[in-house]
Amino acid sequence: MESKVCVTGAAGYLGSSLVKRLLEKGHIVHATTRNLGDAYKVGLLKSLPNAETRLRLYEADIYNPSEFQAAIEGCQFLVHMATPLQHLPQISQFKDTTEAAVAGVESIVECCITSGTVKRLIYTASVLDESCWTSHGVAFAYSTDHLMAYASSKTASEKELLRYNGAIEIVSLALGLVGGGTLLSTMPGSVNVLVSQVTNNKAVYNTLRFLEELLGKVPILHVEDVCDAHIFCLEKPSINGRFLCATAYLSSAEIASHYRMIFPDIQIPDEFVEKLDRKIVWGSTKLKDAGFEFKCDVKTILEDSINLGLKLGELELPNL
Repeated sequence: MESKVCVTGAAGYLGSSLVKRLLEKGHIVHATTRNLGDAYKVGLLKSLPNAETRLRLYEADIYNPSEFQAAIEGCQFLVHMATPLQHLPQISQFKDTTEAAVAGVESIVECCITSGTVKRLIYTASVLDESCWTSHGVAFAYSTDHLMAYASSKTASEKELLRYNGAIEIVSLALGLVGGGTLLSTMPGSVNVLVSQVTNNKAVYNTLRFLEELLGKVPILHVEDVCDAHIFCLEKPSINGRFLCATAYLSSAEIASHYRMIFPDIQIPDEFVEKLDRKIVWGSTKLKDAGFEFKCDVKTILEDSINLGLKLGELELPNL
């Protein structure tokens, strides 16, 4: 059934992939991006199949959240993927990315409520178990100011958003680390993290280890399952609440082991393999219990991530 769906952050890694899938399924998409003058991002979205008849573009910045109102009007669903990643305090009305993110979700959900048409908001959240939250102000190994600011902003905005559940249906999908292909011309940050043991990029590998220290294991999933999960939550007659969305939960050592099995010629230095042997079990049980099925296994996630790096010239493997 055709619906009007607003997607914020539509020109990003996940946003562009989701917009493509929504257009393919016959939905009308109101896509927001920070700058309609960005020829590359606008061109990417306009080049998608069915874009000419089913895609409408809007300029909206999370630092000016009232700008989203025009894009939201007339939509039945909203997928909120936009998040502030860089903060310039000298020109911003907000003190940091957390304050900006919270103000953004407050304004966007109010626009949804006042529109009179939006029945459900689906929020793309950060990785964490359904029953737990990232603790503010707690230091984790391998953390950086940027990583902690991102975790803080996602956690605070998600909590704020879930307060509105009841006024409209609110769904929060806490994604694992996303791998697979992309419509973009550069490697997405999450894929760079996922292949960091292969590229021997210590700085990016530290992000993988940060996630492992934060969560005990690293939840991973394929971008195709990300899109499918959002569309599943959009097409359900009724659904609300917080759901962890990941195919598998691996240690960094297990990820390295999978790479060695898939690509036997890969050389991963010992410094990129830390065997912690943590007996931790995770599961996306709530989402599966609701009826969702993941279609991409670990091999597909990791293999597609490596192949993307090869395709874009971001990495080289012997004999390939």
